[in-house]
Amino acid sequence: MRQLSELALLGGKPVRSAIFPGSVTTGEEEIRSVTEVLRTGLLSGFVGSPSPEFFGGPMVQKFERSWSETFEIGYSVSCNSATSALFMALGAVGICPGDEVIVSPYTMSATATSILFYGGIPVFADIEPDYFCLDPISIEEKITPFTKAILTTDIHGQSSDMNAINRIARQHDLKVIIDCAQAPGAKYNGRLAGTLGDIGIFSLNRHKNIQCGEGGVAVTSDHELALRMQLIRNHGENLVDIPGYAPQSLINMVGLNFRMTEIEAAIAIEQLKKMERLNQYRVDLVAYLNERLSKNICLTLPSVRPGSTHVYYMHVMLFDEGSVGIQRTKFVQALNAEGIPLRGGYVRPLYLEPIFQKKIALGDKGFPFVGEHYKGNVDYSKGICPVAEEAWEKRSVVNPFIYPPLTKNDMDDIVKGLEKVIKNLKDL
Repeated sequence: MRQLSELALLGGKPVRSAIFPGSVTTGEEEIRSVTEVLRTGLLSGFVGSPSPEFFGGPMVQKFERSWSETFEIGYSVSCNSATSALFMALGAVGICPGDEVIVSPYTMSATATSILFYGGIPVFADIEPDYFCLDPISIEEKITPFTKAILTTDIHGQSSDMNAINRIARQHDLKVIIDCAQAPGAKYNGRLAGTLGDIGIFSLNRHKNIQCGEGGVAVTSDHELALRMQLIRNHGENLVDIPGYAPQSLINMVGLNFRMTEIEAAIAIEQLKKMERLNQYRVDLVAYLNERLSKNICLTLPSVRPGSTHVYYMHVMLFDEGSVGIQRTKFVQALNAEGIPLRGGYVRPLYLEPIFQKKIALGDKGFPFVGEHYKGNVDYSKGICPVAEEAWEKRSVVNPFIYPPLTKNDMDDIVKGLEKVIKNLKDL
């Protein structure tokens, strides 16, 4: 029987049969560093009582000094994950039950759910159509008398529009927290992303640009905020009345165990040394890929904010269903069948998740969404962030395959898959 189409989705031979390898950023340097720690026998240097070890072991403290020096920031507080760093940051700035925090719907879930644990209310503002970060215009529209902070996300590898966001924050006396988990080393008007707010958050999760398996860092130029995060990280309730450890306020000073181990810190020290090189690896792959895709009729290449740099945690393109003539879903299905596992959309807007739709989070009484503590009326209905919804439903095509050890040959396969599907659009 004659083959009806070249497309693998319709019975043809796929462009690629090999699975794309996973990200690998470690090498002999990390092995040597970890071995040194193992030989000491000290796998964690933290203690939960007044002493130099309250702030961590020698590797943790060395890592924090190195991070502060690299990012030209006053204080770096390491922890076991970026999620923990978000907890620390929100607690440190004093989020209380009933306080609203403006946040992106187009981000990892913990960025928003971490607000709930202090009784705060996530209020979702829309994103920019080209850069996918929080839209300053939408932020202003969401401010109410109950707004306490803005939590913006530097998504996919580049900074939010921090000049505009900080201007809004000053006008309304709001704190600014930056979730920079996906953009370590990116720059905004010559300054490093994540350092332009009250607190910046970084991730060292296994698939980030630099990593130590799990881990996070919170940075600030404010001594009091740094101390408060250090207390939250390490059972600080035991130290709040001790000179040298006492914060200015007891609000949110119930501590947890968010401590980084010496082995994680040893790996992170070596990864930090490689940050520029690892980022450049991604930038070079994207430059090659973009050049080969520049005449593509279906996809718009990623936009980079003027005055900024991009470190490409992900390579996100835009798809125009109207001009192409097929749905993005069908386009992505055809591409996946060719062995090119790009996906349609990044995350479903977070407010559409059941926890927000049903307003059930902590306990069964609707806390923190309802009760005497909250005087506002938060809206989580579909349609509140149309740009984020369109990106999820039909506009964005996400390519996460731009990390070491991938090569130009891997990028060629992505291009071949795209070209093959585009050539045979009529069959879809």
